[in-house]
Amino acid sequence: MSHYILDTNILLHNPDSLFSFGTANIIIPFTVIEELDNRKKGLDEIGKNARHVTRQLDELREKGSLANGVDLPNGGTLRIELNNTDSKDIPLTDIKKYDNKILIVAYNLNKKYDDVIFLTNDLNLRVKADVLGLKAQEFYDDKIDNNQLYDETRTIEMYSYEINQFYMDGELECPISNTYPNEFFVLKSIDKQTHSGVCRHMNGKIYKLKHENEMFFDVAPKNKEQKFAMELLLDKDIKIIALIGQAGTGKTIIALSAALEQVINQNIYSKVLITRPMASLGQDLGFLKGDKDEKFYPWMGPIYDNMEYLFRNNSKKQARQIIDHLKDMGQIEMEPLTYMRGRSIPNQFIICDESQNMSKHLIKTLLTRIGENTKIVLTGDLEQIDTPYLDTSTSGLSYVIDRLKSEKLFGYVNLIKGERSETAEICSKLL
Repeated sequence: MSHYILDTNILLHNPDSLFSFGTANIIIPFTVIEELDNRKKGLDEIGKNARHVTRQLDELREKGSLANGVDLPNGGTLRIELNNTDSKDIPLTDIKKYDNKILIVAYNLNKKYDDVIFLTNDLNLRVKADVLGLKAQEFYDDKIDNNQLYDETRTIEMYSYEINQFYMDGELECPISNTYPNEFFVLKSIDKQTHSGVCRHMNGKIYKLKHENEMFFDVAPKNKEQKFAMELLLDKDIKIIALIGQAGTGKTIIALSAALEQVINQNIYSKVLITRPMASLGQDLGFLKGDKDEKFYPWMGPIYDNMEYLFRNNSKKQARQIIDHLKDMGQIEMEPLTYMRGRSIPNQFIICDESQNMSKHLIKTLLTRIGENTKIVLTGDLEQIDTPYLDTSTSGLSYVIDRLKSEKLFGYVNLIKGERSETAEICSKLL
């Protein structure tokens, strides 16, 4: 029977992973419990997960001694390992480090049992384990194959007269199969290289875009992907939108312009609610001076920059006064993601920036806050994930795209071309 030794990051990434190993024996080094204790006070998701794991262990403690081992509901066992901390045979320079303490326990247990597997999502720790002769693996039970995400716009080849007829009629039976709701296509002419078009798939047909050339707050789509994004942002039937792309591709500015248009000018939604995930938000807010808005301002700087750009026809002081007025009127709200739990959010246009830094659990928490007549836009760059224990394949943003891509209320656009400036575009590609 397999013996799985869990590193702390396994539990902090997925607090329910204790019950993911069938009938195997789960061993948790005591050092892991100490690390969980250090993390449990955080108000971010890591702190929440640490507290959740601790509660689960406390419930299991009622079944018997955790040091001797208790039975798990799925037929396996769990034990907290207090012994096997002898490091004399292991060439580690700093045995006081938590990672090395855990590795020492795994190394000693590997000599006692057959089929010991050390689970850690720490790449460097897996390398150390391999050098010491341990079988080491990462563990993600929610890993997404990003190659399966429809991240490139597909092409439909047609004759130029067919493209012209399509634009006259406004719709056409979709000529290709295996399509997703709200997927966008480029129409490419077979006989005229310069003749092309764009369209959107819905209910087995392709349609010409309704908002291809619209402009709000002096912001107009500059490329086909931004046109696709605007089409989704202005469609009341699309409730969840994912906009991904590198810095400077216009994800946030185009979302803000569409949001303010529908709140201020069209009165479709009551307010724009803007939020961002920050791993250290809970603690750092307490140390900064001022009220919530003043404490939150350093993290919302990019949002303010974008809004000031939307009101750029005014002086910077006037633009800030307009933004403050909209906040006072309740038409713009900026809320730390930490404070979103327990809320029900009806009739609002939500923008969650930097969504790549959310786990599947956190993004589910946010999406289940959505009330009637609310639209949410998740923006992010899957190549710039700053949160520990997440990568491109485990980000909540990847998870949402993979799970919702077949739903009619969901739309997704991968913005490719940088529009911030030529300098930003070059640096984004080459650095």
